[in-house]
Amino acid sequence: MCKLLLELGAKVGGYALAPEGEKLLFGLSGVEGNIESVIGDIRDRERLEKSIIQFQPDIVIHMAAQPIVRESYKNPVDTYDINVMGTVNVMEAVRLCGSVRSVVNVTTDKVYRNMESLRGYVEGDVLDGYDPYSNSKSCSELVTGSYVRSFFGDANIAVSTCRAGNVLGGGDFSKDRIIPDCYRAVCKKKKIIVRNPESVRPYQHVLDPLCAYLLLAHRQYEDASYIGAYNIGPDHADNVKTGEIVEMFCREWGDGAEWTVQREENAPHEANYLYLDCGKAKKILGWKPVWGIGQTIEKTVAWYKVCMADGSVPLCMERQIHEFMDQGGQA
Repeated sequence: MCKLLLELGAKVGGYALAPEGEKLLFGLSGVEGNIESVIGDIRDRERLEKSIIQFQPDIVIHMAAQPIVRESYKNPVDTYDINVMGTVNVMEAVRLCGSVRSVVNVTTDKVYRNMESLRGYVEGDVLDGYDPYSNSKSCSELVTGSYVRSFFGDANIAVSTCRAGNVLGGGDFSKDRIIPDCYRAVCKKKKIIVRNPESVRPYQHVLDPLCAYLLLAHRQYEDASYIGAYNIGPDHADNVKTGEIVEMFCREWGDGAEWTVQREENAPHEANYLYLDCGKAKKILGWKPVWGIGQTIEKTVAWYKVCMADGSVPLCMERQIHEFMDQGGQA
């Protein structure tokens, strides 16, 4: 997001935990040093408020979270604290800031009560995520709605939420995510381990939802009638099984990459089928996904190969952003 904003000519301020791990996207991307960065915890309300008020932003995009389902089973209290009270802290900072006119809170496709339905969930469906991560994001939606009704209407602050599907793309090194797991395995010349190859998810390239967030932030900045909740996901044909994603990754990577299934006994619950109906975003915002799943895997593998070879990650990202925009992306 920061890289995209810089390419668009924005002045960017960021507030986040210190990056962790061997490879850090913050540095690899060329973003570090080109934005006003504050290292802090979203649970530290005073520090967050001070940082936002000092920066005086026009637009706030809230993406801070504990985002891993399996981690939420291990640490439910921290997950709720970060995802629910963190959202309260962001909304309170916005309320006190005075400069903000547009806010987008990014939640997840998992906020809905999952019925394992073959139809896509729509924005009016019941919010009742199953696991602590999903449920905490449902709560984040409710917190946002309360602040909108209680405070932001009178203050002329336009606030919306975006419920995005599973994002893929270069730069993700998180644990318990399929593409980072694939990358770590091929780097070690090992087989990729897949737990649930039959699970279906709305996979999409990260640039598609990022552009949707920015498009919404801009539209509602100019016209508050755009506020609301929006699903952001791929076209129906690009909702594919995890096993298919891994197979496509192996073909694109080459070099003998292969995968195997290793199911877990007593594994924590995860949904088998999840699909978003994104008709509202398409109709009201004029947004549509640009890269299908084939191109998404192609661009993702290309990024990781540049990274693995110690090539120019910033140049790779800039090329992909401009190619995406040239093919119809809008922000």
